[in-house]
Amino acid sequence: MNLNPWAVVAAVIAGQTFATNHLLADDTADTVGSLKKQIEQLDQKIRILERNRELEKEAADTKAKDAPKISIGEKGFSFGSADGAFAIGLRGVLQTDSRTFFSDGGVRGNDGLLLRRARPIIEGTVFRDFDFLFVPDFGGNSVQIFDAYMNYRYKPELQLQIGKFKSPVGLEQLQADRNLLFNERSLATDLVPNRDLGAELHGDLFGGSVSYAAGIFNGTGDARNSSNADFEDDKEFEGRLILQPLKSSNLAALQGLGFGVGGSYGHTHTTTALPSTTGGTLPGYTTDGQQQFFAYNPTSPTNTPVIVADGTHWRLSPQAYYYYGPFGLFGEYVISSQELRRTVVAPLVQDRLDNRAWEITGSWVLTGEDASYKGVAPAKPFDPSAGHWGAVQLVGRYAKLQIDPDTFPSFADANTSARSASAWSVGLNWWLNKNVRVMTSFSRTTFSGGGGAGTTAPAIVTRQPENVLFTRLQLAF
Repeated sequence: MNLNPWAVVAAVIAGQTFATNHLLADDTADTVGSLKKQIEQLDQKIRILERNRELEKEAADTKAKDAPKISIGEKGFSFGSADGAFAIGLRGVLQTDSRTFFSDGGVRGNDGLLLRRARPIIEGTVFRDFDFLFVPDFGGNSVQIFDAYMNYRYKPELQLQIGKFKSPVGLEQLQADRNLLFNERSLATDLVPNRDLGAELHGDLFGGSVSYAAGIFNGTGDARNSSNADFEDDKEFEGRLILQPLKSSNLAALQGLGFGVGGSYGHTHTTTALPSTTGGTLPGYTTDGQQQFFAYNPTSPTNTPVIVADGTHWRLSPQAYYYYGPFGLFGEYVISSQELRRTVVAPLVQDRLDNRAWEITGSWVLTGEDASYKGVAPAKPFDPSAGHWGAVQLVGRYAKLQIDPDTFPSFADANTSARSASAWSVGLNWWLNKNVRVMTSFSRTTFSGGGGAGTTAPAIVTRQPENVLFTRLQLAF
């Protein structure tokens, strides 16, 4: 056989090339398969990492949701459960005052500095719907419990409050102490109860357009704080209804209008149902400067008569307020009608006496912030380095209290107690921020009647008009 050497070489080369290509194809397939496997492994690892990250995030979110919430700010200090079912907060009011009387006829001890209020406020919620409040007061000359109650919030329209708290009668009395426009409340507040022990249904209807409160209480005298236990079997019914019919109006000028009425009705048969003894030693009524100008203290040539409450006691207080921008105005009229009896010394008489009072208070925030029943929030809190000075508010008030003419002479001495008192007041409130306020005001009270012989109140107080300058430094949060 004749073989062409070149053909043989060509065949060999072709065979080698085929083998090489076949080997290369096999290697490429193996490489691709290996890479694909690695990619699948990496993809699986990435999916595992992503899932782990999701689980960690879910765990972190769950932990954050379950973590207690802590708040520190202008409204005080609070902490509570993540779901809001349990919470407790700490707030407080500290008021340091001064009173300076002019031409006071030699009354001693009325000028000076005083710690008017020093109240730590503990409030909280348990099981979401049960709120509580506890307010002791370390101001004055003794420690007292002013508020101690629990409130069940079934819904905004229906709530039940039980314990010791402010009676739902007077408009100015129900304003929080931290938001008062003057150092002391007006003469009209002399005729309404302060705090009492009781149970009260209350709530807001129609988005707050109607607010109501109605309850049964132990009963207490005008301007008195109840003790922590009842002093007789009879109880007192108290209530209040406030309407804000234009609260949701499109006209801003009408939204701040509110009006209503408060009142009480009960039976009393004890001296502790008479007015407060503030400013004196006997039950009576006090001035803006907390000096007693009227007392149930009839004279007798042989012995001292004793006046006691004996019968029904009712109060009625129509009231209204209006706020629009920096302007604020509120007022109320109060009748306190009570059956009294004179004992020990003749004539042993009994009579119903109707004491009446009214007041009107206006305010204007000179720096332009909104006025409100709950105070003023400065647009620019005090910061001299930035040229910010807080908010300044001008306030004015006129009030009058009229004693029933039938009170004299059987139940009070016309020579020492005034038949009426009229007071006008002006002042400036400087809100450095929502927590700190500086107040100054001047009040002048004139009297009709009284001013006779005597070295104690009410005689020494009613002998001349009361002119008093007030100042206050307040911290409230």
